[in-house]
Amino acid sequence: MLAREKEKELTLQIIDHIKSEDFDQVNETFESCGPERMASIIQNLPERFRGAMLEHLSISTLASLIQRVNIKLQLEILSKIGPEKANRVLALLNVNFLSRLFRHYPKADVESFLEEMEETEAAYVRQILKYPENTAGSLMTNRYVSVNSRFTVGQAVEKLKTLALYSESLNHIYVVNDDGHLEGTVPYRDLIITEPEEKVTNIMVEKIISVEVMSKRSEIVRLLQRYDFTALPVVNKDEVLVGIITFDDMVTTIIHEAGEDISKISAMNKEIDFDTKPVPAAIRRLPWLIALLFIGLVSGSIISRFEETLEQVVALAFFMPLIAGMTGNTGTQSLAVVVRGLAEREVDMKTAVKLLWREFRVSLLIGMTCGLLIAIIAFVWQHNFYLGIVVGGSLFLTLIIGTFAGTIIPLILYKLKMDPAVASGPLITTVNDIFSLVTYFSIATHFLTKLT
Repeated sequence: MLAREKEKELTLQIIDHIKSEDFDQVNETFESCGPERMASIIQNLPERFRGAMLEHLSISTLASLIQRVNIKLQLEILSKIGPEKANRVLALLNVNFLSRLFRHYPKADVESFLEEMEETEAAYVRQILKYPENTAGSLMTNRYVSVNSRFTVGQAVEKLKTLALYSESLNHIYVVNDDGHLEGTVPYRDLIITEPEEKVTNIMVEKIISVEVMSKRSEIVRLLQRYDFTALPVVNKDEVLVGIITFDDMVTTIIHEAGEDISKISAMNKEIDFDTKPVPAAIRRLPWLIALLFIGLVSGSIISRFEETLEQVVALAFFMPLIAGMTGNTGTQSLAVVVRGLAEREVDMKTAVKLLWREFRVSLLIGMTCGLLIAIIAFVWQHNFYLGIVVGGSLFLTLIIGTFAGTIIPLILYKLKMDPAVASGPLITTVNDIFSLVTYFSIATHFLTKLT
């Protein structure tokens, strides 16, 4: 709470300094905040004050700031400070950050900046940009240390000293042959405690987990969950080491993967955060919801077909929301279990059958418990034994159907090489609504003479 009040106070100070055109004080106040607070202040600062402030911030401050705000604000900052100052800011950023930023940057401006970069770094950024977004190639960095397999430990240590400030990860040194093929890794500690004359190949770990440059982000996340990595080597199709994915990039990858799955399960095709404006937020949510609205009309047509049954037994209407809601809930639960499982491991036919059998037994237990409970409630409430049978039996069957839908749909999508998270909660809920109503009214119609 105190931190929030302090941030608000600093923001008001900065606004006052901008109004009085005391930009030296703006710089001093802003730079004293620290990088994280700077980012928070700039995001909350009214837009009409941003341009004036950004124009007078130092290059180093802008470089620090731009790495801590979202992509939308990054592009806004670069556009407001002009191309010349933007190039000076970009020159202070590492190539991995640049490669991610440039995917959203105007292509003409990217090429203009790359022409001014050091040739080797520019070539690396161009190479990174060729890889599809969210593949290992697009996430890797070239800031690592590799040594030739012919090196002695002494030679490896000397190279490590030379590149220590350049590398993003020093926990492991990568061993390659003359052709650049990855042959093993050497833990930093082993280099320090081993005699300088010893060959690197004698102390390296030969069993290496690596990923191919075109590996998808979901595959990388699955590896991270299975193994305890501080960095993950990336190789091309010829097994040549071309980069590594560092620990901080791994964490970012996991966060993005989780965020995307949440968006898909919520039936949103693009990420929406606290800063998204109302109109774009609505537009991003609408496509799925409009589609589901038309699917939902099927539910209305089902009810109209059983209108006569409903008119004769009005009490059936009391339990319609419960039947549909419970079926949707159990389907969404199964969906969450399957999506999480698919993220953690590969699923073959044997595993899929085992999962289906497990979920069937789970649905039986849930269905019997909930079905019996609602049957007793319906009987006591409406004083009709057969109504209890209809409601309890319907809930029992629909919970089994809902569980199977939530399990089978994502598995089918997975086998079709589609993201199982697109079997979103609202979609499964809507489909289950249709099946639950058909089941409920079909059973009710069968027992109609006993209910009236």
